Amino acid sequence: MNTTSSAGHTAILNCWSGVVALSICAFALVTSEFLPVSLLTPIARDLDVTEGMAGQGIAISGIFAVITSLFISSLSGNLDRKLLLLGLTTAMGISGAIIALAPNYPIYMLGRVLIGVVIGGFWSMSAATAMRLVPTHQVPLALAIVNGGNALATVFAAPLGSWLGEVLGWRSAFFCLVPIALIALVWQWYALPFMPVTGRSSRSGHVLQMVRLLKLSGIKMGLVASSMMFMGQFALFTYIRPFLETVTQLHGTTLSFALLVIGVAGVIGTLLVVRVLQWGFYQTLVVIPLLMAATALGLIAAGTWFTAVIVLLALWGLTGTSAPVCWWAWITKVFPNDAEAAGGLFVAIIQLSIALGSTLGGLLFDYSGYQSTFLLSATLLLISALLSILTAQASTNTIHNN
Repeated sequence: MNTTSSAGHTAILNCWSGVVALSICAFALVTSEFLPVSLLTPIARDLDVTEGMAGQGIAISGIFAVITSLFISSLSGNLDRKLLLLGLTTAMGISGAIIALAPNYPIYMLGRVLIGVVIGGFWSMSAATAMRLVPTHQVPLALAIVNGGNALATVFAAPLGSWLGEVLGWRSAFFCLVPIALIALVWQWYALPFMPVTGRSSRSGHVLQMVRLLKLSGIKMGLVASSMMFMGQFALFTYIRPFLETVTQLHGTTLSFALLVIGVAGVIGTLLVVRVLQWGFYQTLVVIPLLMAATALGLIAAGTWFTAVIVLLALWGLTGTSAPVCWWAWITKVFPNDAEAAGGLFVAIIQLSIALGSTLGGLLFDYSGYQSTFLLSATLLLISALLSILTAQASTNTIHNN
């Protein structure tokens, strides 16, 4: 009796240890994705290119993340999902080494292409993997822990990258990601169970599955709603630093404190949202973009008032960082048998929405000022809230028919 109980307890610990390993991967991956933001100037100077060309490293990783997210399941076929995740983690470490040692711009971009492949593959697999590691009722908590790595990266990526770049150089900042990837690789090897593909799989099967999912009103409405949410979020968040510097007049340690508030609140949000989802799943999908829209409008009205801005930034971090947890939970709830295909579509939507939201927000910021950018953000978020209401009804029908 005791032996059986002990074995069961060990198995549970291993499953959650696997979830933590995925969270470490998420931390390293998101840090890798956005690290060039704080290191553009030294990268451009060292590689003898413009800052705009160096910044294209972020764009190209996003492009390949979209492509990979759509086709990773099809291309990987019947490969065990543990081996696939281990391969992606290895590629993440190799990418960091390539970028750190890049002798020229094309090699640097090659490293960025590779990290884009890892981004699309890892996030497409994350929800499906969580569903296979923990019981169904604990999937939202597992997703919150994985996204906790995302939140921590949001806190530390920019300031840590900037500091390492100053102290050790930009190449060392990227090379520091290699041991983190190695830790995650070893941890996953021991903690993750082998996860063979269930059912039949073919090169075209997953693509056809995505096409079928797109015909369902539930997935279409939900993807549009989530797209509006991410567009609205990054239309504002991408330009929060210049807003704080020029409007709120924050600089130095005060500016770092304000950005830290967003990240810390985000970590708290990813943990609290699990309980909130249990209270009201679809209500949460509606309330979060409403609160974010109110925050955007509040920043316009009280942008010069330090205390109010800090409170609003905390609310933004609390809601914005927890939003992906909600939508990933929606994927697993509505499509428990199609998590990989639906997850691939969702990752593609996220990456495209981030790029489009940042671009539109930047154009308005440059030509019309921060007010128009924040108004765009609020409008998109309000549309997301409205579509989330419609998603609730459409998803309910999908669950019954799926």
